[in-house]
Amino acid sequence: MAALPWACGAACSRRRPGDNRLTARPDSSSKPAPAGGSLKAGGRPLRLRQGRDGLLYTPVSSWKYEKAPLLVSLHGAGQNADLAMFLWRSLADEHGFLVLAPAAKGRTWDALEGTFGPDIDFIDRCLMKTFGLRAIDPERIAMSGFSEGASYALSVGLGNGDLFTAVIGFSPGAVAPGPRTGKPPIFISHGRQDRILPIDECSRRIAPQLQSQGYRVTYREFDGAHTAPPEIVAQAAQWFLNPA
Repeated sequence: MAALPWACGAACSRRRPGDNRLTARPDSSSKPAPAGGSLKAGGRPLRLRQGRDGLLYTPVSSWKYEKAPLLVSLHGAGQNADLAMFLWRSLADEHGFLVLAPAAKGRTWDALEGTFGPDIDFIDRCLMKTFGLRAIDPERIAMSGFSEGASYALSVGLGNGDLFTAVIGFSPGAVAPGPRTGKPPIFISHGRQDRILPIDECSRRIAPQLQSQGYRVTYREFDGAHTAPPEIVAQAAQWFLNPA
């Protein structure tokens, strides 16, 4: 399969075609939610819509932070928010960061089949609610994803580099064209035996292109197929929380 095509379809009623900008921002004056308060430790649906909702995971270890790190995790095509959450859950317990996992409205993310629309709007709503529930460290907010979720994460993360301080893509296929803001550091990994999104057509093109555009890219190849190995995910977590 070749790198994912990106085409501009009809405009979403709520934003211009190709508009990947998010409006949600952490409240610098917000107070941390106390342990045992309205935001309990553990996973919870955000209850923003029926069906494919967003999930928020708050580990007990996050209470050590007055303002907690936050990682947004986007699932692959045909998957759901549960899998995106599972990818990071044990590392969230270990390190104390929150995990926000929005679900795409359909089988994959909107811009992969046309243009930014309901999915970018929903991510914005999920972030707004998360920022209202817990004080978040504005210096440690990451956008991440796997497969088509990685393609979308790179596209949204680079368009919102004034919000995301790190962008992580596990086995991405492409990066959507569109406006970009800031220069957030990027972590990309890919399996050499990937037959779903072949490495030569995808990350071996994406990583050098981003480097040539002035982004600081950390790139990891591994022997394996279309997956995100636990050791690679752990490296990404350390990279996010302890930048060089």
